[in-house]
Amino acid sequence: MTRPPLPPFDAETAAQKVRMAEDAWNTRDPEKVAGAYTVDSRWRNRSEFVTGRDEIVAFLTGKWQRELEYRLVKELWAFEGNRIAVRFAYESHDAEGRWFRSYGNENWEFDESGLMRRRHASINDLPIEEADRLFRWPQGRRPDDHPGLSDLGL
Repeated sequence: MTRPPLPPFDAETAAQKVRMAEDAWNTRDPEKVAGAYTVDSRWRNRSEFVTGRDEIVAFLTGKWQRELEYRLVKELWAFEGNRIAVRFAYESHDAEGRWFRSYGNENWEFDESGLMRRRHASINDLPIEEADRLFRWPQGRRPDDHPGLSDLGL
C-alpha cells in the first residue's frame, strides 16, 4: 500500500502531505487517521508513547472523547528527504465547556511508501474564552478560504 505523495518531498508535496494530515485529523475518525501510519508507527505525544495502529486508534478515540468540537490547522515548517516538520494549533472544549487552544510542533518521518513511521509531538494548552475562538468553521475539513496559522498571527 502506498500513500502519495511519496518521499523525497519537495515544497509542494510536503505542503500537500501536511494538508492531507490536517484534513484527516479534522474528521475525528481514529481509523481513518491511523491508516496514514505504518502498522508499527511510533509516537511521542506530549508525555505519552504510542506504538502501532491499534494504539493510535485507542489514543485518538480517547482524545476526541475529551477534546470536543475539535478543529485543527497545520502548517508546514520545514522538510528534507523523508522528514517533515509541522507547527499546528487546534481548539476544543472539555465536558464542562472550557475552551482551549493547543499549540504544537510535530516532527514526522515517512517510509518509502508514504506512511508515517514516526511522529514526535510537543504541545502546550492555553485556556481561552469561547469569544476568543478563531476556528469556527463547521466540523470537518477546514475551508480553503479559512486563514492559516501565519495569516491568523499564531
